[in-house]
Amino acid sequence: MKIIIDDLKGDEIKALLQEHLADMLSSSPPESVHTLDISALRGPDITFWSLWVKDDLAGCIALKEIDPAHGEIKSMRTCRSYIRQGIATELLGHILKVAANRSYTKISLETGSMAAFIPARSLYERFGFKECPPFDKYKKDPNSLFMTKDISLSHTLSSTIKL
Repeated sequence: MKIIIDDLKGDEIKALLQEHLADMLSSSPPESVHTLDISALRGPDITFWSLWVKDDLAGCIALKEIDPAHGEIKSMRTCRSYIRQGIATELLGHILKVAANRSYTKISLETGSMAAFIPARSLYERFGFKECPPFDKYKKDPNSLFMTKDISLSHTLSSTIKL
């Protein structure tokens, strides 16, 4: 298993992102879909990774810098043939390490509020994400749920060291 920074030029990643968009549109009204297209994912404020198992694309994730202390998870997706094999866990763990290395103090995300998104929300909750109000340019939306995680050094130290 390897995670690489992806240039978004490969056919496999393009197909996965098209599948991701189609799936989001099938679960949410268009005005509530916040999936970024490939050109937006290539923006200077976004880093995009793909996860490979041997020569097979297994998933992807992106990290958008909102400001020097705050990142947002975007475009997290597991290929259908790799669902429930730990790919999302690997990707989420990777992005949290990167965010900490960038000295972010928090990382946030937007996901759907409908039943189709329960597995994703459960994963985020296992990693310590909590519901929060809309952040950055998001607006309150009954089809969206916003989550954030404090990853500041002081929070990490206080939660791991018992006094």
